[in-house]
Amino acid sequence: MNLSMITILQAQGAGQAGGSGLTMLLMLALIFVVMWLFMIRPQQKRQKELNNFRDNLKKGDKVVTVGGIYGTILEVNDNKVMLEIDKDVKIKVDKASLVKDFSEAQQA
Repeated sequence: MNLSMITILQAQGAGQAGGSGLTMLLMLALIFVVMWLFMIRPQQKRQKELNNFRDNLKKGDKVVTVGGIYGTILEVNDNKVMLEIDKDVKIKVDKASLVKDFSEAQQA
């Protein structure tokens, strides 16, 4: 092999490497888009629904806390909620600890 042949082969390899870099960049962008569609976006949607649920709490709603305590809301303050978990048993919990409303589930 002579020197001119080696130079030509190196030039062809350099041209392919440039295309490979663009392909790698497109693959990274595609991975980011897929992660956003399947991971980030659904989590943001769930968080928005949870915030909406907590903002619309009212007296008489039946809810579940993060710790698994079922109760009925007696009073709603800024960020605290008074729950009745049994007859004459009341507890005060943070609004952020409420995760589920089961009022509709029991009626159906």
